[in-house]
Amino acid sequence: MADADETLVIDIVSDVVCPWCYLGEKRLDAALEQEPQPVVLRWRPYQLDPTIPEGGLDRAAYMEKKFGKDGRLKTVHDNLVRLGAEVGLPFAFDRIKRAPNTLDAHRLIRWSASAGAQRDVVGRLFRAYFVEGRDIGDRAVLIDIARESGLDARLVEKLLSEDADKDAVRREIAEAQAIGVTGVPFFIFANRLAVPGAQNADVLRRAMGQAREAMKEAAA
Repeated sequence: MADADETLVIDIVSDVVCPWCYLGEKRLDAALEQEPQPVVLRWRPYQLDPTIPEGGLDRAAYMEKKFGKDGRLKTVHDNLVRLGAEVGLPFAFDRIKRAPNTLDAHRLIRWSASAGAQRDVVGRLFRAYFVEGRDIGDRAVLIDIARESGLDARLVEKLLSEDADKDAVRREIAEAQAIGVTGVPFFIFANRLAVPGAQNADVLRRAMGQAREAMKEAAA
């Protein structure tokens, strides 16, 4: 069993409707494939737009308001599709019909940590939204994802129907903003080294190495 001092903790601040966060997750996966030492991932919440109402918005209208009608959005999507293909990520933006509020999704991610299922839940949420076009603001969809990830679906349904951990998630988002997070994904290695953006696997591997060196120096 690995010594706790050898375990590198990586905090990933992200939002599950952020395509760059999904790309960043896949690139981190690629980096971790070549990491022989123990790593623990902790997913931290962020909302790109907390003003979206609970029921969500029509995505086409929402994105048109955000990007305009001059083709900018298509350029962004085409670039993401190309980059996604490099890491086996089949973005299907045309399937997405709703722009959801992600507060409930972040609550589910928070609960999944205690069951050791956070990485699975995050991956399923990303895939549900960006590949399958499902509405991850819909609580029925979140309950399905909880069930698929081995969580207690009845308990998740009960917690979602209440206000459980809404304030805790909002506090975590405020804490991220307080340390200077203004965009996601944002990776924090061992509470020592921050890497913003969906960097490629080589950059993330170097950051892991630098963080481990800092851990050794601190322990010496």
